[in-house]
Amino acid sequence: MTLWIIFAVMTAAAVLTVVWPLGRKPDAASGGSDRLVYQDQLAEIDRDRAAGLIGEPEADAARVEVSRRLLAAADAEAPAAAKVTGPQPAWHRRAAALISMTLIPAVALGLYLALGSPGVPGQSAFGRVDTPPSDASVAGLVSQVETHLARNPNDGAGWEVIAPVYLRMGRFNDAVEARRKSIALNGDSVERESGLGEALAAAANGVVTDEAKQAFQRAVAGDPHDAKSRYFLGLADEQDGNREAAAAKWHALLDEAPPNAPWANFVRAALARATGAPVAGQGAGNGPSADDVAAADSMNDTQRGEMIRGMVQRLADRLHADGGDVDGWLRLVRAYAVLGDRDKAKDAAADARRALASHPDQVKQIDDLAKGLGLEG
Repeated sequence: MTLWIIFAVMTAAAVLTVVWPLGRKPDAASGGSDRLVYQDQLAEIDRDRAAGLIGEPEADAARVEVSRRLLAAADAEAPAAAKVTGPQPAWHRRAAALISMTLIPAVALGLYLALGSPGVPGQSAFGRVDTPPSDASVAGLVSQVETHLARNPNDGAGWEVIAPVYLRMGRFNDAVEARRKSIALNGDSVERESGLGEALAAAANGVVTDEAKQAFQRAVAGDPHDAKSRYFLGLADEQDGNREAAAAKWHALLDEAPPNAPWANFVRAALARATGAPVAGQGAGNGPSADDVAAADSMNDTQRGEMIRGMVQRLADRLHADGGDVDGWLRLVRAYAVLGDRDKAKDAAADARRALASHPDQVKQIDDLAKGLGLEG
């Protein structure tokens, strides 16, 4: 009975929203504020992601959904306030109110009885949030945004929203183009410049090109503490053969890292690769323990090399037990390549493709890395 009371209250509220304007004198339409609301929601998603409250797949899906609503609101906005042509006769308004009061509840009840499932318990809001969106639904939402941008190519908010989604989907060249258009339309910012550099590096199979390096340098000039740009600038030094400079940048980055920074282990792994020695602080699944680090001080180069191979083997064992971590597979393939074991790098890439077969965008990341490391053929 309580459920039907709730339905009755909801129906009455819906009817009231329709009937209430009919009892008022018509005024000139005022501009909506939907765009501001959706833009605030996008900013809130970025804050939640930065705080680690939601994962990257959920953040991408939320951005796409909010952007779709933002773009729909933008399309619906009229270029000028609508003009009132004249007052409606009072009997028209009374007739419309009477029809609304009877027709809306009757149609709603009929549809619910025909299509609803009163005996089935509803899914909680937390259940809906915890259920990841399918690739097909994300692709459909992206298609809607692309359609909007084809009609409105100067919508800077649309390009800014779609750029990180392209990167997550493995559409690196599209991500580069979207980042460039966002910067051209919205202006420079630390996030946009670092995002452009990341997309350029991804499109170049992980190589920090000169253009990408310049983008990261502009980001660091705007914010000397930008972790992403500082990491990639260190990677550029390593790729140029200057491992000492890379290690110095990464050491400084780790020294300033906040507690439980989600990227800290990734930087430690890069630092270990550059220095040839384990780095304190890595998790058990990705690197050495504190005892391992203490023991490494007394090791010679051969012993230290064996220890690093043991770290790599632990990572491989973890991935073969639970192979859904694409970042872990990328690290494993790179680690074998750095150690000079090309056969194991090829085998790891093949194992990753099988483990990630249900995620084509992640398989493409593995393929791009293998191609960049010359593991094909």
